[in-house]
Amino acid sequence: MDIVIAVIITFLITAVVTYFATTAYRKKVAEAKIGSAEEKAREIINEAVKVAETKKKEALLEAREESIKTKNELDKEIRERRAEIQNYERRVISKEEALDKKAEQIEKREAGFTAKEEELKKLKKEVQNLHEQRVQELEEISGLTSEQAREYLIQSVEDDVRHDAAKLVKELTTKAKEEAEKKAKEYVVTAIQKCAADHVAETTISVVQLPSDDMKGRIIGREGRNIRTLETMTGVDLIIDDTPEAVILSGFDPIRREVARIALEKLILDGRIHPARIEEMVEKAQKEVEALIREEGEAAMMEVGVQGIHSELVRLLGKMRFRTSYGQNALRHSIEVAHLSGLLAAEIGTDVRMAKRAGLLHDIGKSVDHEMEGSHIQLGVELCRRYKESAIVVNAVESHHGDVEPETLIACIVQAADTISAARPGARREVLETYTNRLKQLEDIANSFKGVDKSFAIQAGREIRIMVVPEQIDDDDMILLARDISKHVEAELEYPGQIKINLIRESRVTDYAK
Repeated sequence: MDIVIAVIITFLITAVVTYFATTAYRKKVAEAKIGSAEEKAREIINEAVKVAETKKKEALLEAREESIKTKNELDKEIRERRAEIQNYERRVISKEEALDKKAEQIEKREAGFTAKEEELKKLKKEVQNLHEQRVQELEEISGLTSEQAREYLIQSVEDDVRHDAAKLVKELTTKAKEEAEKKAKEYVVTAIQKCAADHVAETTISVVQLPSDDMKGRIIGREGRNIRTLETMTGVDLIIDDTPEAVILSGFDPIRREVARIALEKLILDGRIHPARIEEMVEKAQKEVEALIREEGEAAMMEVGVQGIHSELVRLLGKMRFRTSYGQNALRHSIEVAHLSGLLAAEIGTDVRMAKRAGLLHDIGKSVDHEMEGSHIQLGVELCRRYKESAIVVNAVESHHGDVEPETLIACIVQAADTISAARPGARREVLETYTNRLKQLEDIANSFKGVDKSFAIQAGREIRIMVVPEQIDDDDMILLARDISKHVEAELEYPGQIKINLIRESRVTDYAK
């Protein structure tokens, strides 16, 4: 046991000694390593310090060079700015000197103006005193006050201006009329010479010839059933009287009258006249007339040389073959207006095709004015717009009687062509009452003006001759009076063509030698 203890103690002592010996050795090794590391660190630090000092010196040198460069640039800029400022100061100083001189001159002028103003006030006062003296002297000499003299002067100036205005109006009117009449006559005469149209006067009756008077009884039928059927189917009155071998068809609708005429002629040729046959023949006649209407419309287009019109407008043109106005056939009138419009357009140098188109369609409203409410102008405008006619054609239709102002030269051409076609002798016939009323209205308008003594409507209403009172109307007033009367006539009356206003001023002195 003691041995074991001794061994253990020996082992422990050995371990402790070994531990301390190892520790001392390691400490020495560590200290040696630390010493060498510190030496290396000192070397590194010394080298770093040397490098840092070198870098610092280089940076300082660069900064010094940069600062020197910047300073030089700033010095240069400052010198330039200083030179500019010095130049500006010199300019300012010179301007100030100039302004001072101008101020001195202005002061001198103001002083001069003040003196002149005083002199002017004195002169103005003297002039006013002299003016008052002269006015008093003039009033004493003339026996008129200043107000009376002013009125007299105004009246004199007004008379002079009125005279000059009337003279100028007369000169301009005469010159314009000479030129316009010359050109218009050339155009119109040329157009009329190139255009020749037939005129057919139609009435409200048609006459159907019979092979014999026996046919009248067959047309009447048993207890009048045949004639009643024919009148009911066609809307036309059949007049069977003592006229030998003839039956008269009476009706205001020319198309119905044409249907009745064709149906009756077919029945006469066929010989079988009874209600069923009458109905059949009337239907056939209606189809024939409808075909004839379309053929007439197409023929009118071909004759005028117009294309592209809507088919419904073509049919309405054909209906105008059976429409008359004051005895003038509406379709022939439209064709004539189209030809005249084309010729006038060619003379003037505008669109011939458009002028012909507008002339052909200008009275298209007459084809339906018996069936619809409104004037033929309103109906024509509606039809042209409905079937996509151009604005030029619509305006020509709307303005050809002067209801609205024409907007194009073609509208003026159509208006002139319509007047030529309607107004020339033999083209139309007027109802006597309408004719006499128009003449009376012309004379009444002229007599309503102050200074008119008598008036006479002559040349079928194409001219009105007016006698004026010479003591009330002088030569200058006649020009203005003629213009006023013409404007009044234009506003009050509707008429084709133009009316000449002819004023006559006559002074007579009568004496007797004894």
